[in-house]
Amino acid sequence: MFIDMTAMSDVTVLLLTFFMLTANFVKKEPVQVVTPASVSEIKIPETNILSILVDPTGKIFMSLDKQADMAATLEAVGQEYGVTFTPEEIKKFSLLQTFGAPMNQMKSFLGLSTEQQDKLLKDMGIPCDSTDNQFKAWIRNARATNRDLRIAIKADQNTPYSVIKNVMTSLQDLRENRYNLITSLKTTSDEQ
Repeated sequence: MFIDMTAMSDVTVLLLTFFMLTANFVKKEPVQVVTPASVSEIKIPETNILSILVDPTGKIFMSLDKQADMAATLEAVGQEYGVTFTPEEIKKFSLLQTFGAPMNQMKSFLGLSTEQQDKLLKDMGIPCDSTDNQFKAWIRNARATNRDLRIAIKADQNTPYSVIKNVMTSLQDLRENRYNLITSLKTTSDEQ
């Protein structure tokens, strides 16, 4: 007896294609962050997101989900700090998954290869201190570029409270009082 497997292989290929086309890929982040647990099940929208990543040492990184927003925001922040970028540098920046270089190092950072950028990025971070708060400039210009942006903060559970408070205070100074905190879902074993 012969069993024709053609139909089975067709279904397998269709399922594989379906899952590949509908999958959401996770953005590459420069640092590993373990988020705190919570019971909230609110989903963050998939478009118009401005993600703020805060690592355990307090370094701040950001990402925007649209390349056009990335390019326009870089040009606006560059203009604010007196830095002009070439079209090649703007294109390279708009392709970045996550950014976090201070403006005085941004041109040299964009001149590096992708592998070199990945190695250096985790040691950089956007300044967010009282003397040089470039974080505010990035948020202000990103919001001016796209009014529909939703802000999402993803911080490590071991990040000092003072760092998170500084980020939230900077957002409040810009009258950005609505933002999401990204957490992991608390399981029943966490409650015990």
